[in-house]
Amino acid sequence: MGFRGRSKGEAVHGPLPGQYLKSILPTDLTQCNQANSFLQSGFWGSFKARFGWNTRAFLADWGEWGIRPLLLIRRRLGLWFSFTYVPWGPELPEDFPAQDEARNQALQELARALQAFLPKNTAFIRFDPPWYTEGPETAPPKIYPPFAPAGADVQPADTVLVDLTGAEEGILKNMKSKWRYNIQLAHKKGVLVRQAGEEELNRFYELLKETAKRDSIALHSREYYTSLFIHHREYAQEGQDREAMDLRLYLAEHEGELIAALVALFRGNAGVYLYGASSDHKRNLMAPYALQWKAMRDARSQGCRVYDLFGIPPQEDPNHPMAGLYRFKTGFGGRIIHRPGSWDYTYRPLVRGIFNALEVFRKGIRQVKRNLQKARRRK
Repeated sequence: MGFRGRSKGEAVHGPLPGQYLKSILPTDLTQCNQANSFLQSGFWGSFKARFGWNTRAFLADWGEWGIRPLLLIRRRLGLWFSFTYVPWGPELPEDFPAQDEARNQALQELARALQAFLPKNTAFIRFDPPWYTEGPETAPPKIYPPFAPAGADVQPADTVLVDLTGAEEGILKNMKSKWRYNIQLAHKKGVLVRQAGEEELNRFYELLKETAKRDSIALHSREYYTSLFIHHREYAQEGQDREAMDLRLYLAEHEGELIAALVALFRGNAGVYLYGASSDHKRNLMAPYALQWKAMRDARSQGCRVYDLFGIPPQEDPNHPMAGLYRFKTGFGGRIIHRPGSWDYTYRPLVRGIFNALEVFRKGIRQVKRNLQKARRRK
């Protein structure tokens, strides 16, 4: 089932105009390539369509502040219902009022307006607002009712952004001294870091499976990662994305043995660390440090101004099952930021309530597995 709604040339009125949102206009998916985040891009929407998501693009008119593209993706909940998701959206105009109250009002106006375009069986629409606060002890921006927190965040709410605008010496200087040492150690010990092609994705995936089992993290199918690279290649050949996007696989090897790998995406001003994997073998060679430094240097050479390490726990907590991830990523000297996470605007409370309870249950199971894995590693 596709989205129900108007033709591409007809804007929504009814509850509009609002205090901030003046109109919503359906548009071509490629218009979303003007978005800042790859998660709001036409590329990402067309990629998710390969895996059962229904995609739709809009232009949101925010009056005096300007017009911004908006990507929605939707999929079924069981046999009778569906939900809609706005990954890292909406992207509000750059000079839009920064107060929580203004942003919440804009978000509510958007959720109400979009309902006219959604199938009647839509249970809720989920947003990952991209605005953020900065600082390790800072609270994230507030989201108010009628929005309710999702049972589990879809995208990482907290992350580290490394500034790439200065010289390489300055980027290294901002890192903790141990991190600089580990980068040098990996090279001295003969760790070779190189960019690899699609033909080596199977090696990456085997290492990723080892990592997922060790750390109790969710894993996509092999086809998902392969399709991502194929889709990127095809999309680039068609020249649809106005941003110069580059998807890369990096491998770290020692004496021919693969010991770590990562996938990074460079698009516009941002480089993003998407997926990483590491072996239990030869951990003393510090390959992940050398990998990240290689990706940062390449992102900088591609014109990126920031490198997003894409996800940390919300705060430093030695008892958190992902405490090691927090220490590793924050050691690279970037700014710690906090987004609100995933929030739902409900159209069908009963259906959304059941789905939310299942999300909370699955999240709890994953947490238990991670705690058990952490306890085993301590022994």
